[in-house]
Amino acid sequence: MQNYLSNQNLTSYIFQADAIKKLAIITTHPIQYNAPFFKMLSERKRIAIKVFYTWSQSASGSKFDPGFKQDVEWNLPLFDGYEYTFVENIAAEPGSHHYRGINNPTLINEIQAWGATEILVYGWNFKSHWLAIRFFHNKLPVFFRGDSTLIDEKKGLKQLLRKIALKYVYSYVDTAFYAGIANKAYFKAMGLKEKQLVFMPHAIDNSRFAANDVNIAAGNELREALNIPADAVVFLFGGKMEKKKQPDFLIESFVSLKSNTAYLILAGSGKLEKTLKETYLYHPFIKFIGFKNQNQMPAVYNCCDVFVLPSKGPNETWGLAINEAMAAGKAIVASDKCGGSYDLIQNNKNGFVLKSGDNTSLSRVLAFFTNNKSEAAKMGESSFQIIKQYSFLKDCYAIENCFDVTGEKKNK
Repeated sequence: MQNYLSNQNLTSYIFQADAIKKLAIITTHPIQYNAPFFKMLSERKRIAIKVFYTWSQSASGSKFDPGFKQDVEWNLPLFDGYEYTFVENIAAEPGSHHYRGINNPTLINEIQAWGATEILVYGWNFKSHWLAIRFFHNKLPVFFRGDSTLIDEKKGLKQLLRKIALKYVYSYVDTAFYAGIANKAYFKAMGLKEKQLVFMPHAIDNSRFAANDVNIAAGNELREALNIPADAVVFLFGGKMEKKKQPDFLIESFVSLKSNTAYLILAGSGKLEKTLKETYLYHPFIKFIGFKNQNQMPAVYNCCDVFVLPSKGPNETWGLAINEAMAAGKAIVASDKCGGSYDLIQNNKNGFVLKSGDNTSLSRVLAFFTNNKSEAAKMGESSFQIIKQYSFLKDCYAIENCFDVTGEKKNK
């Protein structure tokens, strides 16, 4: 048997190698929710990827998070298993909080030099991201990922003008990956057609938060450290302590229960933290545990029975903490201002969706769980089953299915 390639086979081999698609992913900085997805997408080898991080200052590690009011450096590996680069950012005031904070003159040239055949842009409202979308329009397929919704939309001239501007922006996008129901409605309102929309669920590393022996033991240890009895019902708030998320509203509803069998744990930091601690630090059934980094959060979720996110917005576009709590098998209570509530919560099955600011309904639901701990456990089991459908693997499929076996883009 010949141990070399014939001319015909060699030609076929070269064609197949050349046909491998190369997806350039443009995003501001590494985060714990995207890095594992990028790793999986790369390791599956259906397409080649390279991530172009545009907020180059993030390469140093920690950055100041205005929501948490402190420097944050996620203690999980954010660069393993995929190709990436930090593109020089020359912005006078670098950051992802304003349009001119992301300014990368070499971004387009670097993407071209790598040989990208498609681009995927996370967020358009940064100078370099928008310039890349416009430059590659009609040159390469332009994919877009964002999770905006119309939940906080207000009627008026300002909103009308914004909608006109956004329709112009999205006219440069070939395919948008939508996270859920509310996000899809937003894209449609901005002029994108059904055939341009692909479902790419908001996902987390479900296995990391699962109620396994290690996480359950860690959760029980945390309960003991907080002097919470094993038979108590524990409610959890996890996130930035800011007005948008309304931890103060949750505390007020909890206090109105006047229960001696329920506890409320608040994990996080932020602008409201000082005031809330001054008022409730010595309340016997309220526990402030401060900011917890990612490797500590599985224990935090696994020590509670019910996770509560009573946000009023604006811009609570999803609420990935809901995913994390569901992966830990917990019942969920969230407001209708959380974009993820429309997809993840089924009333009376794995929790409740409440109208934002409805104190009476929130107090009633807290009382229900306080008196029915077994129902919280049943709903938690349902949460775990539901969240299985929201995975990084599904996200990989969403991108890969935009290409056929020869690497050509499928009809949209």
